[in-house]
Amino acid sequence: MGKIIEMKELRNKNYVFRDRVHAGELLASRLKPYIGKDSKDSIVLAIPSGGVPVGNTIAKKLGLQMDLIIVRKLPIPYNTEAGFGSMSWNGEVKLNEKLVHQLQLSDSDIDPIIADVKRELDKRMEIFRGKRPFPELKNKTAIIVDDGLASGYTLLAAISSVKRLSSAKIIVAVPTASKNAIDLVAPYVDEIFCLNIRETSIFAVADAYKEWHDLTEQEVLKILRK
Repeated sequence: MGKIIEMKELRNKNYVFRDRVHAGELLASRLKPYIGKDSKDSIVLAIPSGGVPVGNTIAKKLGLQMDLIIVRKLPIPYNTEAGFGSMSWNGEVKLNEKLVHQLQLSDSDIDPIIADVKRELDKRMEIFRGKRPFPELKNKTAIIVDDGLASGYTLLAAISSVKRLSSAKIIVAVPTASKNAIDLVAPYVDEIFCLNIRETSIFAVADAYKEWHDLTEQEVLKILRK
């Protein structure tokens, strides 16, 4: 079980961050004591789109390299806002088996969705990463960053992909998350930094931010160019 570092004074509170940059600044201050003196030993892996401004801020504050780890949820048929699992850029798939059973999804339902998501991942890889090879992670601390965790399943695919690349340590850094998502992810990582854990029955990442909007591809690319 990974160690969980939070700000207890922010537990179960809404609108605690000004925006994603502010959240990244607070995370960076908490992460600093855990990062070695040699910045080459650690790398920030941000999940587009919302994780990019958070990760970029952390990387700048701590003097770390930042790259992207591209994952997508597997959308539930007829309810595409929700997902029954996730998939990473390299084909790693994580299913919420309990939900799949509840929804009575068969392989014939799931396989076309996986194929569609793989095409979307390939497209996003081309847009955000181009032909750049994925960074070398062997013996490094990988800090996976997103702007929040609702279910946690999207992050599981990212974690599994990073483990395949022989990283020495995996840290998750997110401004906000549901308690259920933290409990789901914690067994698979070394540490989780989550400033705002919420135990409410209804959870939305946006509720942690005073200023919130879905980032466009153009906004992500602008941050990456900087």
